[in-house]
Amino acid sequence: MSPVTRGVVIVVLLWIGAPSTAVAQSPRWYAGAALGVSALSADGRSVSMPPRASLSLYKPENGLALNTFAGIHLAEYFSVQANYMWNRNDLTLVASALTADSGGFYEQRRRSAQHAMVADGLIYFRRRDSAIRPYLATGLSVFRFTSGTVVSSVSNNLSAPLQEIASTRIALRSSVGVDIALSRAVSLRYTFSETISRNPISPHLMPMGERRLGNFQNLIGVVAHF
Repeated sequence: MSPVTRGVVIVVLLWIGAPSTAVAQSPRWYAGAALGVSALSADGRSVSMPPRASLSLYKPENGLALNTFAGIHLAEYFSVQANYMWNRNDLTLVASALTADSGGFYEQRRRSAQHAMVADGLIYFRRRDSAIRPYLATGLSVFRFTSGTVVSSVSNNLSAPLQEIASTRIALRSSVGVDIALSRAVSLRYTFSETISRNPISPHLMPMGERRLGNFQNLIGVVAHF
């Protein structure tokens, strides 16, 4: 379990067990959008079984990320939120194999994109009328990963993936952030989130990778309260 996820779980357990002392406020709707940078986790594997040795990895590049969301403040310190998230990242896939008689390699550059729908629960640390409101959030995501555009491919005696890489997965998303009030109706929001899932890229490496896919996003945007 990642540090952000552990922090979310601990705060939720403490919040559930704590007595409620805040004055109740009526539910209030909000919506907004945030833009930022997405970074995917990498993966690699080496296998040595004489007389053959092989190595594979993929290297992701940082890309653009977008998050649009809408939610409702149900209580003084708790909100629920629905999100649409999109990010784009370039990938470089590399593999090599060596035997006693021959060897081969490939290097392939690809583009990839993810589209996700996320349902979050948010725990705030300060009252709803506070100017600065830090929060932790966690939720489930259903996302679609696609990589069908090959930018370049170089190979020698080893075939690079030719087919589109596509997969639909369920993932766990955790995030930390802060809302900073600009007025009664508008806030500035910063969010750092991580989404952990089964990896749709690693099965296409040779040899296949074994790590899960992490999608890390730094986002800043605006929230409108209604």
